[in-house]
Amino acid sequence: MAVRSTAAPPTPWSRSLAEPKIHETAFIHPFSNVIGDVHIDANVIVAPGTSIRADEGTPFHIGENTNLQDGVVIHGLEQGRVVGDDQNEYSVWIGSDASITHMALIHGPAYVGDSCFIGFRSTVFNARVGAGCIVMMHALIQDVEIPAGKYVPSGAIITNQQQADRLPDVQAQDKQFAHHVIGINQALRSGYICAADTKCIKTIRDELAKSYTSNGNKFEFEELERSNDVASSSLGTETVEQLRYLLEQGYKIGTEHVDQRRFRTGSWQSCTPIEARSVGEAIASLEGCLQEHSGEYVRLFGIDKGRRRVLETIIQRPDGTVQAPANFKAPTNQTNKSYNGNGNAHSYSNGTGSGKLSAETVDQVNQLLAGGYKIGMEHVDERRFRTGSWQSCTPIEATSIKQVVAALEDCIDSHQGEYVRLIGIDRKAKRRVLESIIQRPNGSVSSSSSSSGSSKSVVASASGATSSAKASATSTRLSSEVVEQLQQLINSGYKISAEHVDQRRFRTGSWASCGQIEAHSPQQAAAALEGYLAEYQGEYVRLIGIDPKAKRRVLETIIQRP
Repeated sequence: MAVRSTAAPPTPWSRSLAEPKIHETAFIHPFSNVIGDVHIDANVIVAPGTSIRADEGTPFHIGENTNLQDGVVIHGLEQGRVVGDDQNEYSVWIGSDASITHMALIHGPAYVGDSCFIGFRSTVFNARVGAGCIVMMHALIQDVEIPAGKYVPSGAIITNQQQADRLPDVQAQDKQFAHHVIGINQALRSGYICAADTKCIKTIRDELAKSYTSNGNKFEFEELERSNDVASSSLGTETVEQLRYLLEQGYKIGTEHVDQRRFRTGSWQSCTPIEARSVGEAIASLEGCLQEHSGEYVRLFGIDKGRRRVLETIIQRPDGTVQAPANFKAPTNQTNKSYNGNGNAHSYSNGTGSGKLSAETVDQVNQLLAGGYKIGMEHVDERRFRTGSWQSCTPIEATSIKQVVAALEDCIDSHQGEYVRLIGIDRKAKRRVLESIIQRPNGSVSSSSSSSGSSKSVVASASGATSSAKASATSTRLSSEVVEQLQQLINSGYKISAEHVDQRRFRTGSWASCGQIEAHSPQQAAAALEGYLAEYQGEYVRLIGIDPKAKRRVLETIIQRP
């Protein structure tokens, strides 16, 4: 453990064994080092990981109400001194009400005036920084004198006096920001001191316990416990809430992982089973899975008594981001469910329902928002539908599902008697990841089930070439949506195939190919697909669309269930 403070060690340049002089109201964290002739005034806070080492250059002065944040280093060369405000010589002088923020380096000879702000990882060496200056992040101040009240922008390198003299003045909002930081750290200092005082912390705990349990109201106390769960984990609040909901509803918790190559084929593998009885245990197990499979996709799901999956959610992606659906809230009942492209039950994370949109469409919207995709709408009348001449509805700039649903309903209301389709757009790649017709001229509101549990991608025909619902391809086993999808795939030049899996292997995602369909018309494709449905009765069958140029799947949709 680091020492709070100690005498300077004898060195070739100094035999002084001077010890720090620390005011009784200052707080020096036990995981910091203060060595040698250092004078620390009242109400100073020295945060964890800070090193104040007056063993070569000496002495140091740190004025009252100053905060030295985590990881700050203060040191000085044997040669060179600055004149402090008391007209004495110092290796390092830091005035009152200053903020030396995370990982900053003050290396003597150096002078930092009253009310200065030194930003993250900035360096002050052999320089004077006048009172009231604000130095932003990753700046270098060397061999110069910065006049009082100047602003140094992030990344600036100030190494000659001409640069220093041209610096702009600090603005009012900058001063307010610096003052705000001082206030925060003074509150932190008081908190640290109280936490180290048994009587002080016991009083606060007793007050909290009374306020959270008085009048039989335990809601706030439960919320405090929830926040403690979140604070103790690297998982987001939504993921913790999802874990809590699954446990409270009696579901078992499962996790699976897959690398980027196998992600496209849906070949997920199970992580170590989570046999948790508390949220804390579940969090620990889930974090272990995330660490073990960093650089891979990881998904979380619940398993009900009927061995069906619920709330299947990707919570880690190969870039290392750990996430959960935005604003997860426990569903209010068990009837508000849909199925994703792998047939797994999903409850809507926001509980949003819609009188005009189907549950599947709301779920698709939620998936798109959670994936960071932009959402759009298009409409077309029956005559132009055959030529694919879709027109855009009013752009949707909303980011909450309720606002998006409202915008979709407005588009449907404005274009009664027409086709309306939902569009998902990848902002970075500037391509469509979803096209789903959700209204037809007869007024029916529907949703294509073309949502893949692994990629959430469906056919994105930029040309919009589609066929009428009254296409010449008819089928007794296939829905009109599937026939329409076949037409879209063929018009776009995509290859068509199918896969099947029985109920036991469905849980592991071990799909087997039915074979590629060599069709040049929707009729031929529909006939081949019906043959597979008949051959694999009692199993899951899904339709696959493949982009032959990019060699990737553009569609995965289950068209038969056991």
